[in-house]
Amino acid sequence: MNKNSKIYIAGHQGMVGSAIKRNLESKGYTNIIGKTLDELDLTRQDAVNAFFKNEKPDYVIDAAAKVGGILANDTYRAQFLYENLMIQNNIIHAAHTYGTKKLLFLGSSCIYPRMAPQPMQEKHLLTGTLEPTNEPYAIAKIAGIKMCENYYKQYGDNFISVMPTNLYGPNDNFNLETSHVLPAMLRKFHLAKCLENKDWDAIRADLKKRPVKGMDGNATEEQITKTLAEFGITGKPETTLTLWGSGSSYREFLHVDDMADACVHIMEQVEAKRLYDAMKETHINIGTGEDLSIKALAETIRAIVNTDTSIQWDSTKPDGTPRKLLDVSLLHSLNWQHKISLKAGIRRVYARYSLGEKD
Repeated sequence: MNKNSKIYIAGHQGMVGSAIKRNLESKGYTNIIGKTLDELDLTRQDAVNAFFKNEKPDYVIDAAAKVGGILANDTYRAQFLYENLMIQNNIIHAAHTYGTKKLLFLGSSCIYPRMAPQPMQEKHLLTGTLEPTNEPYAIAKIAGIKMCENYYKQYGDNFISVMPTNLYGPNDNFNLETSHVLPAMLRKFHLAKCLENKDWDAIRADLKKRPVKGMDGNATEEQITKTLAEFGITGKPETTLTLWGSGSSYREFLHVDDMADACVHIMEQVEAKRLYDAMKETHINIGTGEDLSIKALAETIRAIVNTDTSIQWDSTKPDGTPRKLLDVSLLHSLNWQHKISLKAGIRRVYARYSLGEKD
């Protein structure tokens, strides 16, 4: 890529897309374009085709997706399948039609079988049954990988895929109904700490910025207490946080700024011919190669938030996939490794969150 190449980032305002945009700008790329949902509905093929025909981007990074945690994935199953298929199909085909030089498609580590060998290697794709709670999302992402691979095989398009592990960082989703485990847990511990300290001003400020189930900071203490309890945050007889599952599942987490750096590195260094023909791979894992239990994550976040909140586990709720650790040997062979440790990354996120900075 040249520094003045036209680069289109689909989903440039989201956590992933905005991180990639920051990384590109820090490296001197000056011609980056993006469209908001109001400006371009990526589920509409006619709109996407018109955009590509008009703009003709040289490079495309597809970071647009409908995403969420285990609750959202299991609740909005049809939407997760339909919207993600439409978004990626429209972008990938338009990039082919209008001559994009290179495309990077971002998926998710949930593409691997529920009981895949650990750590999960790229070759483990399509070797077993998926985790039921996020099967629709995973199927959509697998289709995206196969589109990129086969557009290369049939047309010679320079389209490749990367599979990031669980991400967190600036612009994360802290909505308690749809967020992933780390941001949801961080917010819950923050609210529990405020409840523990009877800091109703801080609770109201949090709810004013991020309403919960339509309730904002203007609600009564009784209403707030009732709603927080629905999400496992209670203040009597002691402040307690009830979390889903047993806490025994293991997860890997990567700061989104590290993920963005890896994506730009791959865009600059890896071509489709090398990936598919020389390496004989369909995609590249992006992660740390390190994981921890959800129980250990909870203890880590509790210590960083600095609260005495008691933790209880609701084992009637699903744990999800038992373990999701990526094998990052291929990524390391491409001369890239993560730089931000998990504790340092969570401290960064919580510092921004507790100061009320824009997510």
